[in-house]
Amino acid sequence: MFTQSVRSILCGWLHETNQIDQTDRACLRRADQRTAVLPSLGFPQPAENASQYSRVQSLSATGILNGLLRRLATPRGFEGENQHVIVSMIMEPASLSLNEPQQSKPWWQATDVPPSIGVYPGRFSPMVTLLSALFLTVVLGSVVGLSASTSKLDQIESPEQALSLMVSRTMDVQEGLKRAPYWEQQLFAWTSSGNEAEWAHEIEWYQELAEISEDPLVPLQLAVLQAEAGHVSQALLSANEWARAGDPLPQFADLVMAAYGEGPVHDADKYVLWQAEVAEALPAGWFYDRLAERLARRANDTALLARIQEQAAVRVDRQFLRSHRLTFVELGAMAVGTVVCMLLWFRRNEPSSFVRLHEPGVPPPWPGGIGAAVLLRGGAIGAMLTALFLLYAPPDNVPLRALAIPLTNVPLLLLAYRHLFRPSGMTFDDGFGLEIGWARAGRLVIVVLAVVAAGLWGGWVMDRLAEPFHLTSHWAEWFDADLVWATPSLTAMSLVEYVIFAPLFEELAFRGLLFAILRRKFSFLPAALISAGIFGIAHGYGLVGLLSVCWSGVLWAWSYEKTGSLLPGILAHAINNLLVCLAVMALLR
Repeated sequence: MFTQSVRSILCGWLHETNQIDQTDRACLRRADQRTAVLPSLGFPQPAENASQYSRVQSLSATGILNGLLRRLATPRGFEGENQHVIVSMIMEPASLSLNEPQQSKPWWQATDVPPSIGVYPGRFSPMVTLLSALFLTVVLGSVVGLSASTSKLDQIESPEQALSLMVSRTMDVQEGLKRAPYWEQQLFAWTSSGNEAEWAHEIEWYQELAEISEDPLVPLQLAVLQAEAGHVSQALLSANEWARAGDPLPQFADLVMAAYGEGPVHDADKYVLWQAEVAEALPAGWFYDRLAERLARRANDTALLARIQEQAAVRVDRQFLRSHRLTFVELGAMAVGTVVCMLLWFRRNEPSSFVRLHEPGVPPPWPGGIGAAVLLRGGAIGAMLTALFLLYAPPDNVPLRALAIPLTNVPLLLLAYRHLFRPSGMTFDDGFGLEIGWARAGRLVIVVLAVVAAGLWGGWVMDRLAEPFHLTSHWAEWFDADLVWATPSLTAMSLVEYVIFAPLFEELAFRGLLFAILRRKFSFLPAALISAGIFGIAHGYGLVGLLSVCWSGVLWAWSYEKTGSLLPGILAHAINNLLVCLAVMALLR
């Protein structure tokens, strides 16, 4: 066995030596031709002929040594699986320098891929990797199918109460805006979509709820909403249909006819009874105020009307104050971040980026094939664990649900450390750029402000573009019962889940691994779009929500590309989630 191994090594060595000697002779012939041309052009002959020959001879010796070491270092059966090592790049300059110039790559292909660092002896079964890819494809397809086929209302435990609260508070903010100074009205009109669009979406949501709900308050609130939006005839038509339905819809029909009908008032005492019925049927809020005011006006009861309006004004002003404070915070972040974006734009052509935080960044120094195998296997395990949590974890156990995010990402991170980081001699801090030092904190703040502002501007542009097509995010996609109705401790746990766990582990998985591995094959834009698309699909949102999440994913990938660190994306992701949570709590809690 030893004799055969030595014989195979020497045969391979001699074969490679013969190939390299042939290359050397061809190189010498080209060198002789070049030196023969120089005298004919009137130039003196260069004195480097001997040095050229000695250089080629040294390259030939390097090739011989390279072939011998390859045979000695590569075990039998692993020749096709040899992972590139940084040493191989040092030992092969001759073959690279003697090759013809390579053609330019397509725009979508990566051109700045670094060599792989380290030794990656592990071998992954192609069948297991393929099954993992198929499983993840089925999971993403199921998410898309369920999002398109099932009702968003199934996600909400009490959709009637939730939608009533959401519409009532939103209308309170609009009423408060009418009482604000003119400049505030113009500012808020610029930041939000028009009232007509909001009315249309809310009526559509109530119609969707009325089709599946048996709560009699839903059609009553829908009729009030339609009448206040100017569709009085539609509200009265619905009231006429209720007269033939069961209780309490006939009484609700009398209320709607009395409040929005055009007939004369014959019996004022009836309006007093109807006022009592309204107070008993509807909770305090915008729906009660609108119906009670209409009845008071119809009965010419000015004292009752003034009392209702005074009570409503206190609630409306309080609600508007809570909401517009957060809006000013977002506007301030947009203003400061816009200035930073302009600064980055003006300095975009500088040779060394002043926002760089860490090296090596992306593309990472890992083999793309091993990275893809790790990502597919870890993602498949994480998807299975997520399914188990959804099926068997108690829905009211918020701490366990919050831990689902880190627990489902642990297998992927362990595989990445074992097969990517450790072979390359890196820690997570090195590979993800999580340790940057206090001296670069200013750069970190600049990038975070720019990315947050770009995200807010992107949301604003999408809202403007969606208006002509009557598109919006479904209210059930951003409504969260734990942020609205839960105890303070459970609400705090939900905030930890949304603001800490989700940004950290989602950025590690989708930008730190998925985007980084794609960058070894693709240029920035295709890699960012593919990773952001998968990131958006995994959230299960509708079209507008999907586009919003994809835009955020592209921005966070850009921050990783430019800085070499995941910290800007993690912080920007956390700030984005925090603003959404605060908006929900300011409006609904």
